[in-house]
Amino acid sequence: MEVTDIGNKEEGKVWHRKPAPGKSVLVTVVRTAQQAKTVRFLHVAFDTTGDSFLAGDHHGNIYVFDISRNRFRLVQKTGQACTALAFSLRRTTEFLVALVDYTIKCFDKDTKQLVSWMRGHEGAVSSISVHSSGRYAITTSSDTAQLWDLDTFQRKRKLNIRQSVGIQKVFFLPLSNTILSCFSDDSIFAWESDTLFCKYQLPVPDCGPKISYKAFAVTRDGKSLAAGGRSNLLHLWCLDNKQLVRVIQMPTQVRTVRQLEFLPDSFDGGASQTLGVLSQDGVMRFINIHTCKLLFHIGSHDDAITAVSVSPNGRHVVAIMDNGSINVYSVQSLTQELNKPPPSQVAVVSDAEADQLSNLKVKVKSEVVQRPAKSSGCRTQVKILRPPAGSTVEDKENELPAGLNKKRLVALLKAFGEYPAKYRMFVWRSLLCLPENHAAYSSLTDKGLHSAYLTLHDKYPIKSHKLQRGLQRVLSALAHWASIFGEVEYLPLVAFPFVKLFQNNPMLCYEVVATVIVNWCQHWFEYFPNPPLNILSMAENVLAHHDKELLQHLMDCGITSQVYVWPLLETLFSEVLTRDEWLRLFDNVFSNHPSFLLMACVAYVTCCREPLLLCAQKQDFEYFFHHRNNLDVGAMIKEAYRLMSSTPADIHPRTMLSDFTPLTKGQYPVFNHYPEFIVEYQSREREKIRLQEMEYLRERQEVSALRADFVRRQAEEDAYYTQQDLLQKAEEQRRNILAQEEEKLTEQRKKLAAMKRELKVKELQLLDATRRRFLKQQQDVRASQIQRLDQEIGRKMDLRERETAAAVQDLEVRQMELEVQRRRLEQTLLKEQERMGREVEEEVELRMRKAEREEEGYTELLHSAETNMQALEESLAGACQLGLESDWQREVAERLQQVDAEQERKRERLAELHRQTLAEEERLADTMRDVAGRKWDEVMSTRARLQEQRQPRCSAHTDGQKQMKMRSPCSTRGLPHRQSSTTGVHDGSTAAGPAVRSNAATNMVCLNSSSPSESTSTNFSLDRGRAQLDSSERELLKEVRELRQRLAARARESSSASSQSVHTLSSVSQ
Repeated sequence: MEVTDIGNKEEGKVWHRKPAPGKSVLVTVVRTAQQAKTVRFLHVAFDTTGDSFLAGDHHGNIYVFDISRNRFRLVQKTGQACTALAFSLRRTTEFLVALVDYTIKCFDKDTKQLVSWMRGHEGAVSSISVHSSGRYAITTSSDTAQLWDLDTFQRKRKLNIRQSVGIQKVFFLPLSNTILSCFSDDSIFAWESDTLFCKYQLPVPDCGPKISYKAFAVTRDGKSLAAGGRSNLLHLWCLDNKQLVRVIQMPTQVRTVRQLEFLPDSFDGGASQTLGVLSQDGVMRFINIHTCKLLFHIGSHDDAITAVSVSPNGRHVVAIMDNGSINVYSVQSLTQELNKPPPSQVAVVSDAEADQLSNLKVKVKSEVVQRPAKSSGCRTQVKILRPPAGSTVEDKENELPAGLNKKRLVALLKAFGEYPAKYRMFVWRSLLCLPENHAAYSSLTDKGLHSAYLTLHDKYPIKSHKLQRGLQRVLSALAHWASIFGEVEYLPLVAFPFVKLFQNNPMLCYEVVATVIVNWCQHWFEYFPNPPLNILSMAENVLAHHDKELLQHLMDCGITSQVYVWPLLETLFSEVLTRDEWLRLFDNVFSNHPSFLLMACVAYVTCCREPLLLCAQKQDFEYFFHHRNNLDVGAMIKEAYRLMSSTPADIHPRTMLSDFTPLTKGQYPVFNHYPEFIVEYQSREREKIRLQEMEYLRERQEVSALRADFVRRQAEEDAYYTQQDLLQKAEEQRRNILAQEEEKLTEQRKKLAAMKRELKVKELQLLDATRRRFLKQQQDVRASQIQRLDQEIGRKMDLRERETAAAVQDLEVRQMELEVQRRRLEQTLLKEQERMGREVEEEVELRMRKAEREEEGYTELLHSAETNMQALEESLAGACQLGLESDWQREVAERLQQVDAEQERKRERLAELHRQTLAEEERLADTMRDVAGRKWDEVMSTRARLQEQRQPRCSAHTDGQKQMKMRSPCSTRGLPHRQSSTTGVHDGSTAAGPAVRSNAATNMVCLNSSSPSESTSTNFSLDRGRAQLDSSERELLKEVRELRQRLAARARESSSASSQSVHTLSSVSQ
């Protein structure tokens, strides 16, 4: 199997040596970047011809591999990993790439130019399906599928779904315009691509386990659909009748189906019968969907497959492996075993002795049957002849374990050139007659790893750790079996091919290697530690007999058999042959005499005589026999058989080599075909060297430890002194920093203290200014108040003066009027005295009734106020009952108390004002009485003078006038007081009091002033009733005061009730 590392190359060859016919894996392509890191390939896609395919790695590089031309080329660097590829467009040079940024780009592989950039997905694109015409493409993500026109690169349709149902895959059916959409709920719908009309829905079985479809595949004719998912069951539909035709159950190793691919055939008309099933174990199994038989498989548990693409022509299969490489398989090589005609099966009936040897079992073997000529009958009879008695020993020699016959195997080998790959290991085990001594092998492996192979990985580094451990285990077992195998340096080269071939069965590997050493490595160790000169001489003698010219050329160039034979023997041809070629060679080696291996070496040399004759330098010969060359292995094997048959007996290696001897059963044979003293000496020397080396390593380790300790201590000491210096410097630096910081802190403190002082001064200034402003404001307020008081006092004084002046003026004017009218009134006074008396009495009664009506109205008003109070109290009680809380009641009570207190203060102020008013009225009454007394004295004196002048008058009407005079002063005296009281009740002002009283006094003067015709008896009666008049006046004033007090009390009660009702209503409304 050839491995091609493309590395950072942009173009080159896919394989450097043409793959041999029959190889299933044509080439393995890997890409290693810097520092030997493997760059993983992610996706592959074939073109319409099937000769080229695209491959994209996770660095964003897109390569085109042309299998027919054996070329690869880097066509694009996208810079980001791809999620899907498509290479079957109508324009064959263009391809589609879906990237991880949810976009799809179209590139041209020849010009490496970007053709178009399509956006629209909101998730990673998982697949790209191209129509058979190459004009349309469907891109699918988990949430949507979109149909694109590849001529205009415009989106034609978009499939949106619910978030609960995801899309698994949407793709075109081959050779039709039908689109299949598969959803996560296992529903499958078919749509018309032009109209998006739903044509049909495929039935999904309700019974049985749910598969959860993940993988789908359609045959080239578009008539069959296969689906698989999280199960080992496959569903196969016929799309013509829309029915589920078959349910295929895969082997139990299959638990999940990852990918399905039909394998096309040129002669099936598109109705593919072979289906490839990639499962979770990384193995792709190809089955026949009609017979449900497993045909072949690719991949393994150690070399798992992650994705597969099948070419449209059915010639190649490209697989992306788990390690990130690409394997290109040849379908013809994979199916060649299926296309071979089955061998004839005949039964061999042996005699009793043979039956006893075969444990009385009838065995069916595959033989070449010789058919006789056709007889006249229609039947062809096969005759089985009994073997002659003399051939029994030969048959015993050819009999192999497991019922095989060596002669028949050799005949089969000569017919086909190699054993079937499927049964090769079984054939080898039979040819080598492996004893399978499990106990003996376990005793060898229990000894552990041999000291000679503890450091094998240093000399022979192998990438696979499993292979490395297997080789180390087999070599250690050989070294424990025979001590020489711990000293042979080329033994890993001999054992490595078998270890790689039998890596899963180490015991068989060990027995195969031991059998090869015992039989095909005879006399190799007699000249140890030198190469086996006797064996090389045999090969040289054979070469000298068959090709003297070539041997002479080699001798002229100074090339011995150690150069052209020994490299082939010590590696058992593993360096110069590929895996398939090596297996084919050893099929023949194990089927022939041990001398066949030497003949194969001579045949290899003679088959390469032309290039060897052109070589002249030793380095060229050494390179030639250590590297692969263009050689036909079949021709070399034929040449080996020719040499085996044509070599004379005197120089034939067969005469000097023993026949094949298998390993003994139970215990392995003793191997001592080597110079024991040399091996023991070398073993002792090696053990001595090993002990010395261990001692040296121990001393070296101790010295290294002491040196490391010394270096560590020195480093610690240097680090300590360096640290002390750094600490000292850091301490000095920090001291300087602290000093600087202290200076800065001192300066900042000074600045802060100065700022505090400034702030304190400013604060004091502000407080002083505020205080002065406040004092000035208070002074202004007090000055304005004093000014207002002064103005009020001045206004009141002016008002008082104006009132006094007006009263004086009124008195003077009244006096003048009285003087003017006195004479006129004296004439009419007597006539109107009675009328005026009656009118005065009526007026007094009217005023009394009016006062009573006002008192009744006031009483009614008080009653209505009380009624309102009761209604308000009832409403308040109702409101309280409807849900007022106790805090509202307390608030109402508090407010009522505040109102009561306020009303009490108002009542006190009103009482004070009333007292002041009464005092003022009392003072004015005293003043009026004084003025009236003085006037009365003047009047009396005047009357006296008039009486003296009118004494001659008659006293006829003295009594009548006296009675009238006695009645008029009483009535006239009561009038001013009643008017003053009435005026005080209705007006409530003290300003009208002096005027009323002055008028009353004037009236009194007018009433008491009599005409000159009044007699002296009248004056006497007036003087005598003065005391009575004063007492009645005091009683009247007392009644007026009581009446005022009652009115004031009622007014206070009414005002308090009204204010209480107002506050209650306001509290209720709140």
